[in-house]
Amino acid sequence: MPIKEMVADNESKMKKAVEFLQDELKAVRTGRASTGLVENIKVDYYGSPTPLKQIATLAAPQADMIVIKPFDPASLKDIEKAIKNSDLSIAPIMNGKLIRLNVPSLSEERRKQLVSQAKQLGEQAKVSVRNIRRDINKQLEKQQKNKIITEDELDKGRKQVDDITKECVDKVDLVVKKKSDEIMLD
Repeated sequence: MPIKEMVADNESKMKKAVEFLQDELKAVRTGRASTGLVENIKVDYYGSPTPLKQIATLAAPQADMIVIKPFDPASLKDIEKAIKNSDLSIAPIMNGKLIRLNVPSLSEERRKQLVSQAKQLGEQAKVSVRNIRRDINKQLEKQQKNKIITEDELDKGRKQVDDITKECVDKVDLVVKKKSDEIMLD
């Protein structure tokens, strides 16, 4: 496989690791109510675990409230059960054909815990990016050893991979800092 293709393939893997981090951070609470807190909660919907966002309309009409309106009113009890079993620690309030979640404001200590959690997720993303870099470097070295590429091409490929890795790690740091600021400000 040509170096250009290998680098492009691994660049997309690194970017997916960053995107995964962004999705994971949506579920980390800030002081404001956000539908991201609940959209991926799995609800036992007719026997199969289904993300909440696929079976209900989610809205945050106020800074401290999330409203969940299921497409199928019969699923209200299943949604309530899934929210109670999640790690949100918010009691659902049944209100006719919808569910309200009152999101309490965060204490300073809890904010610091959430920032720490966001940083841990960021570190996991960095490890993933670095593992991808390690794997492509091994592939490049193997190709150079088998005389498929020259040593200059190996060095050029490594430099490209290191540049992409640095870009992705910087992006992870930026995403984590933005989320941490969001948590501490609200």
